[in-house]
Order: sequence, then structure tokens, then C-alpha cells
Amino acid sequence: MIVRSALFCCLIFLPAAAAGEPAAAKSSGIPWPDEQVARYTARRIDQPVVIDGQLNEAVWQKARRSPRFRHLIKGGRAIHDTRAAVLWDETNLYIGFWIEEPDVRGDLTKRDAPVYRNNDVEVFIAGKNAYYEFEINSLGTIYEAFFIWEEAYEKGGYAELAEFDRSDSDKVRPFNGVGFTTHPRGMRIGYWNWDFPGLKSAVWIDGTLNDGSDRDRGWTVELAFPWAGMKDLADGRALPPRDGDVWRIDFSRFNQYKEAAPSDDPGGWAWSPHGVWDSHIPESFPYIRFSTQLAGAEDARPLPERTGMKPDRR
Repeated sequence: MIVRSALFCCLIFLPAAAAGEPAAAKSSGIPWPDEQVARYTARRIDQPVVIDGQLNEAVWQKARRSPRFRHLIKGGRAIHDTRAAVLWDETNLYIGFWIEEPDVRGDLTKRDAPVYRNNDVEVFIAGKNAYYEFEINSLGTIYEAFFIWEEAYEKGGYAELAEFDRSDSDKVRPFNGVGFTTHPRGMRIGYWNWDFPGLKSAVWIDGTLNDGSDRDRGWTVELAFPWAGMKDLADGRALPPRDGDVWRIDFSRFNQYKEAAPSDDPGGWAWSPHGVWDSHIPESFPYIRFSTQLAGAEDARPLPERTGMKPDRR
């Protein structure tokens, strides 16, 4: 029997942080070419969304889902289906994930535990000189961090803001990426003491958690990021966005298991590949264009899977 359970993360209130759209990628420096980065249109909604993880509201049925996530490095097909969708209203940016998982597992329950050591999904929201990282596992445990490019810390005005004080050496540290340590912009300052103001998140499991005796369908994730919490990521752009505004947002999934050889499965999949084992490359994040047009029935079909290298320019 399939058992469904809902797990919630509560409202979180804390300071905001800083940025806008990433600097243009240098063809010789960024591993994934810009012309192959995914494009997507996020439609507006005028109906309430209950953040319970179930993704059963009519607006989610109308939302255009991403193609199936692909190999983070090479762009090939992933073993299990993972898709995401983006909606928005005057108050929030909404993100939903549909995660196929035949054996749903998780054991990290403490906030800001290293959730990447479980199976998880992740969202990165980029500005021009900084970006935010969010991770969540099947237990609803979340992990957050905020990164500012070292070159922009003084000239971008971050040094003058109390939330970006660098004195907490336990939670504020230099950062140089994960698998890509030659980024043209160099080092970042990582803030592991930063929380997104007003964030709401929830997980819904379609199966039995941590029980290998049956086959699960998977889990879904529902997120609401208030626009008010993005004031330092906006770089002067309107909040909420104006029609046609473009943001860079990344969507990925990481697994502790890998498909058997010869699949060359890295255990990391993304809506738009990065060309290297590293999520911290804002120039590789999908282009999300915001439309004031309401989500409608014509958006309901998923975008096609892309096993080749052509970008989605919807």
C-alpha cells in the first residue's frame, strides 16, 4: 500500500542579501555554452497556493513543466524522471518539483545539515554579484547559503550591510566552487548564516520513507520565495517582476546512488547542464522570463525531453 505523508518547513524570517543577473559568460572560461542554456517562460497566477508539497492545485496542473532533467556534466538522459515548474504572483515566486524515486530515503533532520549527502533537489537564484542556494531532502530538511563574489564585496556595497559582516569565521568563509575552481570571476564569500526571509517549503512523499520492501512513486516539493526577500538580488529590477524581466535560476537533483556502468551517471542531474560537477556557475543557470500572462491550459503539457544539445527557447 502506498502511504502519503506531508512534511513542512515553517516560515523563516531573517535578513535579505544582494545581487541581479550574472555577468556574461566568457566563451573560454565557462564550461557550458550560453546558446545551450535552457530558456523558460514563467506565467503569473491569480489563485492562492497552499504550500503543502502536494502540487495538486489547478495552477500547478496548468504550469508548463521543464523537460526531464539531464546529466549535469554531459547533458545525457538521467535514469529517473525529474521535472520542475515556475509560477509567480504579486507576493511570491513559486517552484514545484516532481521527483521519480523508486525508494525514497532521507535521514538528515537538522536545519542546515549537509542535505547534499541525502538525495535532494536544489534551487539557486542568481543576481549580478551574488547568488542564493537552497537545498531540500525528502524529510523537508533545508539547507541555505548565500554567496557574494569577492570582487564585488566592497564596490557593490555589501561591506556596508550588517548581514554581510565577515567576522563570523564559523559561518562566513571563502569559497571557490566545487568542481570548477577556475571561474573567471574568482573567489566568493560564502554565508552559511543567511536565511531567506519568509521562505515556505513542503514535501509530499508518494510511498513509504526509508522502506526498501516496496516500490515508491517518488516525492514532490513545493516552494514559495517572497519577492520581498529578493530585494538585494534584484539589482534595481522590479519586485515583483515586470512583464519580460529575466532572472537566472538553477534547478538540480543530486542522488547518493548512481546507475550502473556503462551509464557514466554522476548522480547529479539538472534542468540545464553545467558541463562540470559544480552548481555554482550562475552563467549556466536557465533563463527564466516572467510573463504577466496567466498560466493556462496551453501550458499544461511538459516541455519535450532534450537528449541533444539544442537550447529550449520557449
